[in-house]
Formats: sequence, C-alpha cells, structure tokens
Amino acid sequence: MRKLIIKKSSLKNNVQVIKERSGSAAIYAVLSGNGFGAGTVEMARLLREEGILRFAVNEVSEAEALRNAGFVEEEILMLRSTTDRDELELLIDLNVVCTVSSVDTGMTLNALAENRSTVVEAHMQVDTGLGLGGFLVSEPEKILLAYRSLPNVAMSGIYTQLYTSPGRDDHTDQQLELFQQVLDSIHAAGFETGTVHAAGSYALMHRDLARLDAVRAGSALMGRCRRTNNDGLLTVGSGEVNIAEVRWLPKGHTIGADHPVTLKKPTRVAILPVGYQHGLTIDCPRSMSFWKIWRRWRKLCKLTVTISGQRARVIGQIGATETVIDITNLKCSAGDIASFELDPMFARGFTVEFR
Repeated sequence: MRKLIIKKSSLKNNVQVIKERSGSAAIYAVLSGNGFGAGTVEMARLLREEGILRFAVNEVSEAEALRNAGFVEEEILMLRSTTDRDELELLIDLNVVCTVSSVDTGMTLNALAENRSTVVEAHMQVDTGLGLGGFLVSEPEKILLAYRSLPNVAMSGIYTQLYTSPGRDDHTDQQLELFQQVLDSIHAAGFETGTVHAAGSYALMHRDLARLDAVRAGSALMGRCRRTNNDGLLTVGSGEVNIAEVRWLPKGHTIGADHPVTLKKPTRVAILPVGYQHGLTIDCPRSMSFWKIWRRWRKLCKLTVTISGQRARVIGQIGATETVIDITNLKCSAGDIASFELDPMFARGFTVEFR
C-alpha cells in the first residue's frame, strides 16, 4: 500500500502563517490540481475548519465536487475563463464566480445569463505581463466596454496574476503599478472594481504591497512555494510504502540502468515499490541552469528514506517503479514501512491520508 501522508498540524501552521501575512486581506484558498495533490474536498474541509471560506479553482469539476460535498454557502472563484457554453452553464448552475478575461468571454457569459433572466457574478482578469490570459493593460477601452455592455454580469472583483523573478522585486512593483493604472481608469469612468487581488503565494510571502483586498494562497498552503529562511511555513507531504524485498548483493554488483552504481562491498539492500512514475523522480527540467542541476544532483545523491526512525540511503538512480536503498546497518525486514518526502502535486498511485 502506497500512502501519501498529509499532516494536519503542518497545514494548520501554514494557514496561520498565511493569515498573518495577509493582514486584513481576504484569503482565497487555491485548490487547483486536486487541492495540490491532497484532495480538493479534503483540503477544503480542513481549511473551512480554520476559517477560510473562499476558494479558487481552475476546473469545473473541482467546483462541482465542492458544491456536491456541501460547500453551498462558500464563495468559489473560477480562475480560468472559458467560452465553452456547457462549462458556463454548469458554472452558473453551481453559483460559481466566473472569470471574464476578454470582451468575447464576457459577451458569451452575458448572453447565457440573459437567456436565464439572471445576473451572474464574475471577476475581471487583467494581464500585467504573465501572458496567460486577461485584458491587456494597453487596451483600457476594452476593459471599460466590458463594464458598460454586460448588464447581466455583475463584476464583483478584478484581479491580475503576477509573474515573479527571484531577486527582482522591481518586476512585481512594475506590474502592480500597471494594475493600479487600470483600477484608476475604471474608477475614473464611474465603475466600482469590487474585490481587488493580485498576490499569489510568492507575492503574498514576499511583497506586502501586493496584498490589496484579497490574496490567493495555493502552494504556500503546502509549504512548497519559493521559500525564504525563517518564513514560518512547513513542508507538507510525505510518502509511505512497505519494503517489498530484502536481499544481500555481493561486492562488484551493479545497481541501476542508465548510470549503474558498482557496489564497493557486500551490501544488504531493500527494494521499495515506488519510483519516478509515482512522483519520486530525479529528472531535471531543461530550463535549469548548470549550477541548479548540479545542486539538485548533489541533493539527490544524499536522498534518504526513514525506516523505524533509521535513515537509509538510496543507491543509484530512482527507477520507474522501484527504488533500492542501503540497509546494511539497519534492523528491518520485508513489510516494514519506509517513509520519504514527497510533493503531493506529483504523487501518483497513492492513497491520501490526513493525520
């Protein structure tokens, strides 16, 4: 049995850190990617117990799962705009706050709402440089047209998604200035912007100016956003599997396929039924610099798992479905539990367990 362990105490700690960082700003808990791998509904239940009542999703199925699980009063914001009529019909049925990112998406949503003789709540998305969607800041006339020509869409908020570069806070400041220019033009035209939000997890943890009326916390909940020392967050997510087999291998035996390791002495090894196909991977993104790849390689060379409180080193490369560890000096046997750090977002084939 492969288990993905989510420690409630760590999650609750991170919620408190996020609350402190957010100040008076409202918090949208982002539950995209199946609650960052921990489960959309399970995460939402824990967060609701901690007083977070606003959620943001990227898929209609995530919003539907929340409503079906009894989240009927909580606000759910759909962060992805769409012109798909079936998706929009379902979002309206679910009473989800939609995203309007262009005149076309706004007109489609308005037409559906008009056919139903109702008014649909939505937030406007503005593109300040990320490029993934939203009204361009250089086209304020289109933004104002959306406010003027969508009588069946109530714009209850407006947001942007900041791109962030480590060590370049000026990039964030420039985007916030552009966003403020958009807000000023909307106010000057006599319209209200409603809830204004720009900060995702990184900006929330690093830039006080980005808080505004609300913030969107996603990876920060799991302690897996870009971190700084003493930020107070705890890393959430670990894996557990039972040792499948224990055996002795002689000196000179090799382990691994692409880059085999030759044993320098007789070694007692354990086989774990988990590999990179399950999320325990050593692949490096091509965009990584040489030094980042080198640092990650050094870290992976020291990768260990824990068995009954004892640390065991991984030998060689992590396989697709199996991993070999050195247990020469450990007291353990087949069936014992091995635990290891695991990012829930990339975990596959695990049963999620909140503890």
